[in-house]
Amino acid sequence: MIKLVLIDVDGTLYGPDGVHPRVWESADRARARGLHLAICTGRSGAGVALDYARRLDPDGLHIFDGGAVILGGDGVVHHSARLDAAAYAELLAIARASDFDVETYTAEGGYFIERETPDLVAHQEVLGRRATVMPLDRVPGTVARLQFVVQETPAWQATRPRVRGLPGLEMHEATSPTLGHIVFASVTPHGASKLSAAGWIARRFGLDGLARVAMVGDGENDLELIRAAGLGIAMGNAPAHVQAAADRIVGRVEHAGLADALDALG
Repeated sequence: MIKLVLIDVDGTLYGPDGVHPRVWESADRARARGLHLAICTGRSGAGVALDYARRLDPDGLHIFDGGAVILGGDGVVHHSARLDAAAYAELLAIARASDFDVETYTAEGGYFIERETPDLVAHQEVLGRRATVMPLDRVPGTVARLQFVVQETPAWQATRPRVRGLPGLEMHEATSPTLGHIVFASVTPHGASKLSAAGWIARRFGLDGLARVAMVGDGENDLELIRAAGLGIAMGNAPAHVQAAADRIVGRVEHAGLADALDALG
């Protein structure tokens, strides 16, 4: 029996029209049946993403920053990773050399950019929070994640393998249903992923492995957890290869597929 349900945000919980109201009703019923619900997102643990976590399960544990940070529903940090200083400096150098937009996120909830551009402004609107503009090599706090905010240009296609090849790091790419022209490429320390964070939370709930864990997602950055979970659920708007890896497929995000997934569990 499933005891913990991990829920991606963009394309799963949040769609082109926001969060479908049926989802909140289904979440309340799922918690009443004894299920633990956990946000599992590449977003940082602040703004509307933290609001979503509190609404889904205020007493739960939630995965942010692609697995680099785990917060309680109260916003308290329970676990976090730190980007190596030298690796972070190299990532900044790569971004600056190609004039890529980047964002830096800290475990303490900080959100930093070096400049305002249309794509970065649009992303702030989606996140429901404002970034602090300052030199990214001077940000305060524990740097948990750097994110490239780019378009699928030849420059990014040439840079992608270089970033993926950096030692001690992991990169996962995602998209947003409201900013479809943007690629969000999150870089975290090696071992900090949605999959590793899921195992950390499962242990805190007394679960042995992921056999009693369900993952609901729609993107490439959800794929390894959809495969590893006891029950992998893909949204109807997920790419074909993500759906093929899932045990179950539900409706599209705008049709409240997540609500259907939750109602079928427990």
